[in-house]
Amino acid sequence: MLPPDAPTHSPTKQTHTNNDMSSNTNSSEPSKLTGQYHSAKGTVVEAIGNATGATSWTQSGQQEHAAGETEVKAAQAKGYAEGTADRVEGKYDSVVGAVTGDKTQQASGNAQHDKGVAQQEVNKNFS
Repeated sequence: MLPPDAPTHSPTKQTHTNNDMSSNTNSSEPSKLTGQYHSAKGTVVEAIGNATGATSWTQSGQQEHAAGETEVKAAQAKGYAEGTADRVEGKYDSVVGAVTGDKTQQASGNAQHDKGVAQQEVNKNFS
């Protein structure tokens, strides 16, 4: 346990990386995994600050937790929007395939539509 006069926690700039196993390699994109990590880490840092009386740790932990929660919600919103796009594009391809008699395009469109529905379902609770 740290004494109340222990050196204060100095938060460092955090670089987020995309570790959510998606094909997206843009590190500036929101990630559920890194958001959850920072949320949990912030909660731990805040608890340490509360237990030791180190207000800088408490504040730093609260900030990191909030930033993590924000990142999770942003990643969910992005995933939901991508699911919507897949649904629409898939439905279009399915209809065009049905009208033109192209069973391959119709099946591909149905699969993309279903993928979009699943992606929306996984990401629907972002508000």
